[in-house]
Amino acid sequence: MINNKNDYKYFLERDKIALGITRKKPKIFGDDIWKFERQLRKTEYYHNCSKTIFGKIIYAYNMFRYHKMRVKLGISIPLNVFDYGLAIVHFGSIVVNNNARVGKNCRIQDSTTIGATNGELNAALIGDNVFIGSGARIIGNIYIADDIAIGANAVVVHNFNEKGITIGGVPAKKISDNNSHSNLSPAIFKKRIGHDEIE
Repeated sequence: MINNKNDYKYFLERDKIALGITRKKPKIFGDDIWKFERQLRKTEYYHNCSKTIFGKIIYAYNMFRYHKMRVKLGISIPLNVFDYGLAIVHFGSIVVNNNARVGKNCRIQDSTTIGATNGELNAALIGDNVFIGSGARIIGNIYIADDIAIGANAVVVHNFNEKGITIGGVPAKKISDNNSHSNLSPAIFKKRIGHDEIE
């Protein structure tokens, strides 16, 4: 979670690395997903850190801008759900429950859902370095361990406690011992920034 200005800058940098981007700022035309992620982090920063009336006004303005981008791109991601290193691969029909929590370096494809079920308030707790393939559905108060790759169109409704595997199918089950790393940006495993290092 972003709790101060240094966190905010750190999240921006790690998201950029996860997206495989090396330039400093988005292009005027294009880079819609990167712009969306930057607005997400800016809105989170003002939501979490604004204590004054002026700060709350700035937060409200940024929330308005973020809402417009969500509608335009078809990405429904609430604040403070994804840790740093988020990589949205394509815009279009991504829906995430407010109560989901997703770890570092998540790469998520289009047409995916992370939701609750049967009136349950809690949603999935997802570990670090998880890849979520196109069309995947992660439903319910479940746990997914670190370094898991979730195959396209998988329906995940049970816990997966074993790290570093690939799951897929309906309902999802383990299909191989391959971890998620080949689906993530290689830079996230090399880059050292500030106090944090990924081995």
